[in-house]
Amino acid sequence: MAAPPPLPLAVTMGEPAGIGGEIAVQAWLRRSEGVPPFYLIDDPERLSRLARRCGWTVPIRRLGAPGEAAGAFAAALPVLPIGATPAAAPGRPDSADAPLVVAAIDRAVADVRAGAAAALVTNPINKDALYRAGFRHPGHTEYLAELAGGGVTPVMMLASAALRVVPVTIHLSLRRAIETLSGDAIVHAGVIADAALRRDFAIAAPVIAVAGLNPHAGEGGSLGREDIDIVMPAVAELRRRGVDARGPFAADTMFHARARAGYDAALCMYHDQALIPLKTLDFDGGVNVTLGLPFIRTSPDHGTAFDIAGRGIARPDSLIAALRLAAEMARRRAAR
Repeated sequence: MAAPPPLPLAVTMGEPAGIGGEIAVQAWLRRSEGVPPFYLIDDPERLSRLARRCGWTVPIRRLGAPGEAAGAFAAALPVLPIGATPAAAPGRPDSADAPLVVAAIDRAVADVRAGAAAALVTNPINKDALYRAGFRHPGHTEYLAELAGGGVTPVMMLASAALRVVPVTIHLSLRRAIETLSGDAIVHAGVIADAALRRDFAIAAPVIAVAGLNPHAGEGGSLGREDIDIVMPAVAELRRRGVDARGPFAADTMFHARARAGYDAALCMYHDQALIPLKTLDFDGGVNVTLGLPFIRTSPDHGTAFDIAGRGIARPDSLIAALRLAAEMARRRAAR
């Protein structure tokens, strides 16, 4: 008896005024390049118009259920209708679309948790439009944590072929990041990252390099005591828990090729310390992975790009990388 086809990936609409729709269409057009089967939760008419606008011939297959996606994927772009037409035009967001954006996320999570989809891949959202419509979460990650339930505190990883980084503090001003940095937060991020590297990246004995907060990791305290009082005890606690954490290291020497060969992920103290090297090394291929959820979630590591939306010039590389990584993670979990 033939094996059943692999479960498809559920891809959300994202902000309809952004580039999510067109990079998803381009990912389908490049399906022969090893892009795993997926379906979009979106408005089929919107996608048809968008494809025509960009000069692409893309047959759309309306789905009645996610299970139809794998069989349809080779010949048509599978779309699970969101149930309404977004009001936004390319580059012009409309807060009236917020319920559709959130509904696509809800449906995708429900499909994954029900076993109808292998993983969740989210297209970029526009938080400002959601906030104006009453959305009360800081972003995608926090909303997904609420949907997961059980007091989940997720951790962000940005991953590419060249580097994996985990920021301990994320969307905070630099002042607030320093004020809120704690040993507990460092240990939590390190433990979650270690477990994910083992389970989802098939690394049997991961090494995590921990960046110092201050220049030169504090220079023995002369440039600030945070690395002595917060970071070093957290590294010791991670090692006590069986995590091969090393550091703190001076961040300005952690990201060249020879240094990167010595670890599997870098644990960074604040947003830009993590994202600047990742995006410098592989801007188009970086993937946002949410660790610590009971389901797999990846996302392109870029925003809505309103300035180029609807022109057909947005590169789908990061979304394709997010699809491939989600499928790889799902296969590894299924094999356990």
